[in-house]
Amino acid sequence: MIQVTDTIALNESEIQLEFIRASGPGGQNVNKVSSAVQLRFDAAGSSVINDAIYERLKKITGRRMTAAGVLIIKANRFRSQDQNRQDAVNRLVLLIQRATQPLKQRRPTRPTAASRQRRLVAKRHHGEVKRRRKTIRHSEEGT
Repeated sequence: MIQVTDTIALNESEIQLEFIRASGPGGQNVNKVSSAVQLRFDAAGSSVINDAIYERLKKITGRRMTAAGVLIIKANRFRSQDQNRQDAVNRLVLLIQRATQPLKQRRPTRPTAASRQRRLVAKRHHGEVKRRRKTIRHSEEGT
């Protein structure tokens, strides 16, 4: 059992780990050893995740979650398979912990009178600077 929060504990059978070859530099080692880990977690079919947490998890993970509700985490930060496995599981736990926290409600605010005044003064000043940049036309009579 992987303890996520006080009330949520994931069964290790709900997580599928697949070891794949890592990309990037590493010489012969990267071509021979499957040290990267691809973790798959079926969040939609999980018994410990309720609908509210699932919806927040879907928002947090973005493209890492498939349309079927399977969360895919790829870990290849380390050279050892064991460290990458632990890294993937830790990232899954952190994502689920973030999803258990309800999103903070946004309270719309309005600009203060002083900030509106400062904005108008800045606009006037900018317009004045641009006006002064114009070329001055001389009249034909004085030449």
